[in-house]
Amino acid sequence: MWLSLLALLLFIFLYKWYRQNLKIENLSDKYVLVTGCDSGFGNQLAKNLDKLGMRVLATCLTEQGAENLKKETSSRLQTVILDIANSTSVQSAAKWVFDVLGERDLWGLVNNAGTGMPGAPNEWLSREDFARVLNVNLLGPIDVTLRLLPLIRKSKGRIVNVSSIVGRVTICGGGYCISKFGVEAFSDSLRREMKPFGVQVSIIEPGYFYTGLNNMQFMKDVLRTIWKNVHPEVRYSYGQKYFEHYVHDLESTFISLANTDLTPVTDCMEHALTAVYPKTRYSAGWDAKLFFIPLSYVPTALADYLLTRTAPTPAH
Repeated sequence: MWLSLLALLLFIFLYKWYRQNLKIENLSDKYVLVTGCDSGFGNQLAKNLDKLGMRVLATCLTEQGAENLKKETSSRLQTVILDIANSTSVQSAAKWVFDVLGERDLWGLVNNAGTGMPGAPNEWLSREDFARVLNVNLLGPIDVTLRLLPLIRKSKGRIVNVSSIVGRVTICGGGYCISKFGVEAFSDSLRREMKPFGVQVSIIEPGYFYTGLNNMQFMKDVLRTIWKNVHPEVRYSYGQKYFEHYVHDLESTFISLANTDLTPVTDCMEHALTAVYPKTRYSAGWDAKLFFIPLSYVPTALADYLLTRTAPTPAH
């Protein structure tokens, strides 16, 4: 009996492994748009897809980012400047995509561009601080997706949205976690709407990875500016030690958890684009798999304790 059960489990494992490793054919005919290719995940993914022979349309925020990427890739890769928070820029980039493709299909869209700052305890921030992050991380990808969706629907292609483990578990104040929860919700609704059209929608949920998005010195400088501009009564209530403890905790968390190898994330993106049977959700990084994803299922009181046990205490 036990041998039969073991054989069945082994068969199921091998069958799932076989399915997950099936790749679509004719990758060289596939056009994929990737946003946020100046650095980080988008930059590495664009290079990887280019090496596979795919036709990469890479959006960059800066001319310098676009030039650097073109120097490291083949002539197949094409770039366009895109400020994802600016609807006029999104409209212009979408028109460029239609012009480049002509009668050809757009197989994939990877909504990768994002920002993490400004982020801090909610009371230290303004409406504009929240809007700045939401415009880039949530409204921007929605804008890009809606403009290119007819092309993806026509090709029965793939949409890959980069969320985060903080799209499941809120770990800080500010717009970042809110935006990633929004990406999850948008992706879920889009996946269900697009299923009858044959379009696959996948969500990438990375843990802590060290990219240009979370340059520690930049984050500390932004936090100091935010703290400096906080209302005096608020600053008095929290206290200078609270601020210093908050910055120290942020830095120590990134030092202990942030992975400099971006491959686990870009491998997930690549699989979502090229596998015959892509997954709905991909968790990337051991911290995501072993801590944050399980944490999203535990009782709220336990999650609150685990996430606040080292939090700073207010002065008054």
